[in-house]
Amino acid sequence: MNLLEVEDLKKHYPIRAGLLRREVGRVRAVDGVSFHIAKGETLALVGESGCGKTTVSRCILRALPVTSGAIRFATGDGEAAVDLATLPKRQIRPLRRHMQMIFQDPYASLNPRMMVGDIIAEPLKVNGVPAAERRDRVLELLELVQMPPGARTRFPHAFSGGQRQRVGIARALALNPKLVVADEPVSALDVSVQAQIINLLLDLQDRLGLSMLFVAHDLSVVRHVSDRVAVMYVGRIVEVAPTDALYRAPLHPYTEALLAAVPAPDPTRRSRRRVAQGEVADPANPPPGCAFHPRCPYAVERCRQERPELMPAGNGRAVSCHRAGELELAGVR
Repeated sequence: MNLLEVEDLKKHYPIRAGLLRREVGRVRAVDGVSFHIAKGETLALVGESGCGKTTVSRCILRALPVTSGAIRFATGDGEAAVDLATLPKRQIRPLRRHMQMIFQDPYASLNPRMMVGDIIAEPLKVNGVPAAERRDRVLELLELVQMPPGARTRFPHAFSGGQRQRVGIARALALNPKLVVADEPVSALDVSVQAQIINLLLDLQDRLGLSMLFVAHDLSVVRHVSDRVAVMYVGRIVEVAPTDALYRAPLHPYTEALLAAVPAPDPTRRSRRRVAQGEVADPANPPPGCAFHPRCPYAVERCRQERPELMPAGNGRAVSCHRAGELELAGVR
């Protein structure tokens, strides 16, 4: 059973100009995204900066209003799935305890004037948990994220970036959410600390059965933490596949380009993967046809004129590429 189903999600920002501030265009930050997350599954949403990943995550949590589309969320409490995209704010608030976010910047997301114990206890307090229970729950959460009990009486500035992110994870788990949205949770951390946080998230997945949307721009980060990967480019999903299959044999040239950016563990081994040239297309003025065609080494005339749709490709895969069936793209073994 799917916990979350996103269908044809769009988030457009109007461009206004002139004395009367008339709309002269639109930035299509998210332009028709569809995917699902099953219970206990982790879906990684990857792509370059500016492709719309964070906008998708914030729309799902209704931190941003949605232009159109459906976001069906099943609480699992014997009730039918609700469409978060059309639900009034008053009705969304009781559902927020089931959906929590881990933010990209572990320091900016924590109140520097609050002690760690108060930060973790805040969602409990907002949801009416008694003070005695809050204290016990805070200690339990600190242990869960491998932080010492004494951390609850200290301020965020006293900790390293990795420790602050552990505090952010503890706060996100305080209410036992059914869905956790992790918005690039390790991109601001050192490489060695990234590994520690990834291992922590893996452990929490096993222990708590978390369902997670893991947003990242680095494919090397998501390989070990995700069950499936959805690749985004200029507001649209261009490929979806089980993680192992995507790394072994990508179907979209953009996925191959992202894999080419992953550092090779053996510097003497020459890669045959092609790195994409140029910049990400402008979502306010995307090129005709396939948005990736100006950077694609395999593009043909059809790619420049006709926009490909996301189509099933067998074995739980889908791809948005006219030449997907004929290309032999290089993956990561």
